[in-house]
Amino acid sequence: MHFDMPGMERLHAELSAEMGSSGFWEEPMRAQEVAQKVKSLEGRMGRYHRIVGRIDDLEIMVELANEEGDTGVVNEIVEEEKAISGAIEETRLSTLLTGKYDANNAILSLHAGAGGTEAQDWTQMLYRMYTRYCEKKGFDVRILEYLDGDEAGTKSVSFLVTGDNAYGYMKAEKGVHRLVRISPFDSSARRHTSFSSLDVMPEIDDSIEITINSDDLKVDTYRASGAGGQHVNKTESAIRITHIPTGVVVACQTERSQIQNRETAMRMLRSKLAEIKEQEMIDEALAIKGEMKKIEWGSQIRSYVFQPYTMVKDHRTGTETSNITGVMDGELDPFIWEYLKKL
Repeated sequence: MHFDMPGMERLHAELSAEMGSSGFWEEPMRAQEVAQKVKSLEGRMGRYHRIVGRIDDLEIMVELANEEGDTGVVNEIVEEEKAISGAIEETRLSTLLTGKYDANNAILSLHAGAGGTEAQDWTQMLYRMYTRYCEKKGFDVRILEYLDGDEAGTKSVSFLVTGDNAYGYMKAEKGVHRLVRISPFDSSARRHTSFSSLDVMPEIDDSIEITINSDDLKVDTYRASGAGGQHVNKTESAIRITHIPTGVVVACQTERSQIQNRETAMRMLRSKLAEIKEQEMIDEALAIKGEMKKIEWGSQIRSYVFQPYTMVKDHRTGTETSNITGVMDGELDPFIWEYLKKL
């Protein structure tokens, strides 16, 4: 793959012209599709121009330093060169995101596994890690459904990640995540192992044909509550939908209106069923669910060790680091990049 800047500029000009034509918004689905493509193109072209600008600035800095014999800026030049190289590598890797849904937004769902309160606290830590990562990537995050832990932390949380290639990046994180640490909930200060799973699916718009029979749905309403026990609504406006043939369950409590929550939950369901259909396993949904292994020993894609030493290791690629603080603050690109390289 290569970064075809002239081709992107031509496509951007064509789509921009289409957006400016009369009657453009008379076909909402097409209009939305074009607007999203234009936004995506502008994001990629913007990154390219920012890199070119930084390279030009660095060349000027080097020339001035040479002319003036200024060795005091050597470290600054070296650090900027490293930063530019990283930006170029990220841009190169973005060309690997050619899957059917890679450019889409992503719906992420974290669920606490084996470990009780420990696992629920770990799930909350992972949610913070992913929101920090999204901030660094310029992605927006919106909670769709949240369930507090029994004593602390989070039992489960589903959230929408919006941004260019959000699904392409976030799909690398799907799986079970294992934590080893001295428990803050154990008065004897013993070492505990906790697990949490992350499911990732692309957000599918209405242009993708997914047929859902209303007779195949079980719809439940419940009272929504937010992070930290704050009530989003005191009425039963939250919606949980179960697709009976596949066993897929989705839920949403973001909006005050039950109708709005139902619409969002249906979009989530369509997204999950489209993911299953894309893998040609719509009649074998249990096999799809089997890919998300049991949330326990031996099933993790990545381990995070806080004690007796610090290490994060991805078991799929062998990528590891001792910078546990950086990882928990959202520095996930090395793990995601290595995963994408192996696809």
